[in-house]
Amino acid sequence: MNHSFILQAEWDGGRNSEGRIEAGQLKTAISIPKEMGGPGVGTNPDEMLLGAAATCYLITLAAMMERGSLPVEKLSLESEGIVDVTNNIFTYVSITHKPYIRLKPEASEKDMEHARKLPEKAEGSCMISRAIAGNVALSTLPRIEKSGEGEA
Repeated sequence: MNHSFILQAEWDGGRNSEGRIEAGQLKTAISIPKEMGGPGVGTNPDEMLLGAAATCYLITLAAMMERGSLPVEKLSLESEGIVDVTNNIFTYVSITHKPYIRLKPEASEKDMEHARKLPEKAEGSCMISRAIAGNVALSTLPRIEKSGEGEA
């Protein structure tokens, strides 16, 4: 079974202009980021690729934890994308996901061990990660705790 996703876009001019995109619930202005010499209005392809990779990873990780019946108290994520600019050529180099998983106090050592394995497994299972693998370096730096132990 195939699923089709449609994006409509408008662009107002040259390189440093602004545009708009709409795809389902996503409706936003777009432009080149200020860091790359653009106007910095709305979002941009760099943020959108990072957003796609991060949300896919987070949803995949959450689904794996649910299937594993892990007693999750909190799940959050910080992701970082690195873009290299050399000789005016822009290359998306890497994405690093830094999930934070806090299990409930009743979590067993078996639950903790299972939780330690899932962040890497989720990276390999995420559809977006698989789509960009080989072109963008992907890594995970998880932090896993049990509620009441080592909380910041």
